[in-house]
Amino acid sequence: MRKFDEMYTHLPYAFFTDGKQVRDHYKIYDAWLARQPGDMMAKRREEAEMIFRRVGITFAVYGEKDEDGAGTERLIPFDLIPRIIPAVEWATMEKGLVQRVTALNRFIHDIYHDQEILKAGIVPREQIEGNAQYRPEMVGVDVPHGIYSQIAGIDIVRAADANGKGEYYVLEDNLRVPSGVSYMLEDRKMMMRLFPDLFSAHRVAPIAHYPDLLLETLRESSPGTVADPTVVVLTPGMYNSAYFEHAFLAQQMGVELVEGQDLFVKDNFVYMRTTRGPHRVDVIYRRVDDDFLDPTAFRPTSTLGCEGLLNAYKAGNVTICNAVGTGIADDKSIYPYVPKMIEFYLGEKPILNNVPTYMCRNKDDLAFTLANLKDLVVKEVHGAGGYGMLVGPASTTAEIEDFRKALLANPSGYIAQPTLSLSSCPTFVESGIAPRHIDLRPYVLSGKTVQMVPGGLTRVALKDGSLVVNSSQGGGTKDTWILEV
Repeated sequence: MRKFDEMYTHLPYAFFTDGKQVRDHYKIYDAWLARQPGDMMAKRREEAEMIFRRVGITFAVYGEKDEDGAGTERLIPFDLIPRIIPAVEWATMEKGLVQRVTALNRFIHDIYHDQEILKAGIVPREQIEGNAQYRPEMVGVDVPHGIYSQIAGIDIVRAADANGKGEYYVLEDNLRVPSGVSYMLEDRKMMMRLFPDLFSAHRVAPIAHYPDLLLETLRESSPGTVADPTVVVLTPGMYNSAYFEHAFLAQQMGVELVEGQDLFVKDNFVYMRTTRGPHRVDVIYRRVDDDFLDPTAFRPTSTLGCEGLLNAYKAGNVTICNAVGTGIADDKSIYPYVPKMIEFYLGEKPILNNVPTYMCRNKDDLAFTLANLKDLVVKEVHGAGGYGMLVGPASTTAEIEDFRKALLANPSGYIAQPTLSLSSCPTFVESGIAPRHIDLRPYVLSGKTVQMVPGGLTRVALKDGSLVVNSSQGGGTKDTWILEV
């Protein structure tokens, strides 16, 4: 299997070889690294961990308890070696992201309105109407500017092509409540604090304005002609794994962080309880799944949402970002159709390719998957966080056989993909600097225009040889540098 490293042209690493095997956009960094004393990186990592712990940049781990029975929280491991992308590569990626998210928003609008793509036979009707993420309540409901996913996190991986060069692929579309952007911002702040001299030597594109772009996008999505819309961030509460991010983004945007109990609906308008009395809310940036948003419309036992919220939403008196029903487009069983969506809605060829995907609900694809489980990655269509997934080459015979039974019991619940050799990037681990596999999640904001900050969250699989980058599975993060021309 061919391998591609972001920094070096040859593997295994042979450090400090007068720059001959270092890619051009890493040469300044490589020369800087060669000048550093041996214990510098370890000291900087200790300093970063101390600061992150003091600030409270943690995530909760579901299913884990401490000795007192309380849920455990962890620091997401932060790696000191940046992932660097040259401007020309980013320019192509950015065009591809704009194209993809535009088509996905068109698709969601179509599904809840004219369903032209179903009538054309491009996406099977049963794939939509039998999907757990499809919300019949949204049929015929118009949303501002036709935008359903104002905030999208698109997971991109790189793998070596036949010529040994790196090609970018979209691995997954996250359109409901994509997380991780706070770590992107905090990683950059940490790198600037620890290594200010590196930013003097490189023209790194800034990302600190992301909260401003996010607030602008949310305000642009407000209903009707509200002159000065009130935006809030709706969180499930402090026990949610991403609570730090909810609080961080609310604080950075200068808006209120609310829970469901802080909101109420009267005459189909949403209000927030304040010490000065009720205050109307125009835009809700929700970090709560559809099922929990409104107990009268979805899950009756939910205490996380607000009773009557869906009626206020359907009446056009409040905007929910991302829209109810958006999950129909980030289901892994819909992912294989995105290239066809781009051609259908935009009349364009996809700029960013999908990873080849086998849909296990199809008889032939299922047979191929069952015969090649040891070589494939198999995923639950509704899975997230690295759960519900089989990485064939890294699994035991027993694990493969257990997964085979689950696959046979519910083939439509799974897709399969070849095991890509994700690109690696130098990473500072206990044994020193070593290659570790990475991906990238840029955050794409859709308001009156589609825009994003240059970069995203680079996630790194810290276990040697692992392809699973999710923080819940022991992954870490890196700062992502887009070099300006």
